[in-house]
Amino acid sequence: MNDDARTNIGTPAPTPASPGSAELRDQVERTRDELGQTVEALAAKADIKAQAKEKTAAVKGQAAEKAALVSDQIREKTGHAARLVKDMTPDPLLEKAGQAATAARANRTPLLAVGAAVVVFLLVRRSRGRRR
Repeated sequence: MNDDARTNIGTPAPTPASPGSAELRDQVERTRDELGQTVEALAAKADIKAQAKEKTAAVKGQAAEKAALVSDQIREKTGHAARLVKDMTPDPLLEKAGQAATAARANRTPLLAVGAAVVVFLLVRRSRGRRR
């Protein structure tokens, strides 16, 4: 028995390449690629944890955008309201308010002491009122 007979046992004999076999191989390869893509798509749809993470990230992004938008709108409205109040307030009153603010900044310690005393007085009065 020669070596050729031993190696070819049970294997089909090679056939010469036919003109349509290259097309057939290309079609088989395309079908394999499509099948692989389909399997990947199905696996992605079945991955609920990944879908939940994606959805959470999307909702989080939308919430951040909405919060930024609302924040900008509030800043704009507050600035508009402040300008409107300033425009409608008489000048002598604005001057008096500025003087009072300057005096308060200069005398913070006495103002804080008076404020603390008022708070203590109100708390004592309230606690005595509950005992009765």
